[in-house]
Amino acid sequence: MAISITRFTFLALLVCSFAMILSNKVVSAQCSGDMQGLMEQCARYVQKSGPQIPPSTSCCDVVKNVDLACVCSHITNEVEGIISVEKAAFIAQACGKPLVHGTRCGSYIVR
Repeated sequence: MAISITRFTFLALLVCSFAMILSNKVVSAQCSGDMQGLMEQCARYVQKSGPQIPPSTSCCDVVKNVDLACVCSHITNEVEGIISVEKAAFIAQACGKPLVHGTRCGSYIVR
C-alpha cells in the first residue's frame, strides 16, 4: 500500500511539473501540437527515475504531431529537475521523430 501511495504521489508531482511547462501559455502559443496529449500520453516515459523504456503507440502518435524543438526551447531548470531530457530525446527517436543533432533541450544538447 505504501508503494502505491508513493507511486501515486510521484506520478502526481511528475504530471503537475510536466503540466507546468506544457500548459505554459508561451509554449502553447508558440509550439504547435497537442501539449495536453503529450503530457497525458508520455509523462511516464520521461520520469527521472527508472529505466529508459520504449514509448507506447499512443505517446508516439502525439509526439509525431508536436513541435518538439519548440517545446525543448522552453524547458527550464525546474522542469529538468523532474523529467529526464535524455529520455525525452530517446522517445523522440523511438517514435521516428528524432531531434536534430545540436538541438538544445533545456541544458541538454542532442548528439
